[in-house]
Amino acid sequence: MAKRDYYEILGVSRDASGEEIKKAYRKLALKYHPDRNPDDPEAEQNFKEISEAYEVLKDDQQRAAYDRYGHAAFEQGGGPGAGAGGFGFGGFDFGGGFSDIFDEMFGEFMGGGRGRATGRGSDLRYNMDITLEEAFSGKKTDIRVPTSVSCDACNGSGSKEGAQPANCQTCGGIGRVRATQGFFTVERTCPTCGGAGKVIRDPCEKCGGAGRQREERTLTVTIPAGVEDGTRIRLAGEGEAGVRGGPPGDLYIFLGVRPHRLFQRDGANIYCRVPVPMTTAALGGSIEVPTIDGSKAKVTIPAGTQTGQQFRLKDKGMTILRSSARGDMFVQVNVETPVNLSKRQKELLEEFDQAGKADEDHSPESTGFFAKVKELWNDLTE
Repeated sequence: MAKRDYYEILGVSRDASGEEIKKAYRKLALKYHPDRNPDDPEAEQNFKEISEAYEVLKDDQQRAAYDRYGHAAFEQGGGPGAGAGGFGFGGFDFGGGFSDIFDEMFGEFMGGGRGRATGRGSDLRYNMDITLEEAFSGKKTDIRVPTSVSCDACNGSGSKEGAQPANCQTCGGIGRVRATQGFFTVERTCPTCGGAGKVIRDPCEKCGGAGRQREERTLTVTIPAGVEDGTRIRLAGEGEAGVRGGPPGDLYIFLGVRPHRLFQRDGANIYCRVPVPMTTAALGGSIEVPTIDGSKAKVTIPAGTQTGQQFRLKDKGMTILRSSARGDMFVQVNVETPVNLSKRQKELLEEFDQAGKADEDHSPESTGFFAKVKELWNDLTE
């Protein structure tokens, strides 16, 4: 029976890119894999066909030969991938086919991608609380961070001066070992050398062969103006030193902005609730309010101002991160009812109340509310 076209088997066009071919193969390989379809000869045959097709089309040279000569290009060579040194299934050698896909999908889960471990140092976290004023203007401060630094006696190598690490006998200096588990070959970090590929025969006396030692470092940190609560600042290379000369990790500073006793922040805007005397709200006037930059701002209160009314002060809010612009400040009025009145003050208010009963325009909101209540009661009694 004539062999099926490789492009047809994978369900791709002849001008498909290498990435499209890989995606198509990965999808079909997972669908027809023998482990998912036990005792299914048809699935096994499909898996062999798509693996053979991918083995050819993933390689630019073999694909070019197939495009020009078809299946005849491989009839004399024992089939595509022959002698590639891979593991076989049903007489067909998969070499890099399914193993490449498996490594891509599950490599990190099973212990990382191929190649020797770098020995990179751990990242560190530092929590810092700042005031709202410091978030507005920014600041520069020093912090002390307990960390691991490269050993100065061995320059981070872990070996005594003049001594050299030896190749790990378990992995042969590669840093990884392979184990065959059924159909798959799984690659893991070498348990002896931890992926370094080297072992310390004559360890440094100061660090005990670790190549690093504990130390408290002082760092200068610049907090930019406009940062918000939860902002993360990364200091590259300021984390723990790497293992035996490996690259250092990073230091992450997490900022927390403490609550302010007067202001509430919403993004770049600031809100401030200000009590206003009843007389000022009724007759009108002006008040002075503090701002986040330490200055004062004048707010004009029109006559008849009610509790909850807001007045906007443009460009009096927070600094916007990485910008010279600022947000706005909103002053919310809270009309304050007078307390601890003298006898004369009470008399004056009673006179005002009596005079106002003849004119409903003084309190339009309460007049309108109680008018609706009266209508409701009338409807209920009818």
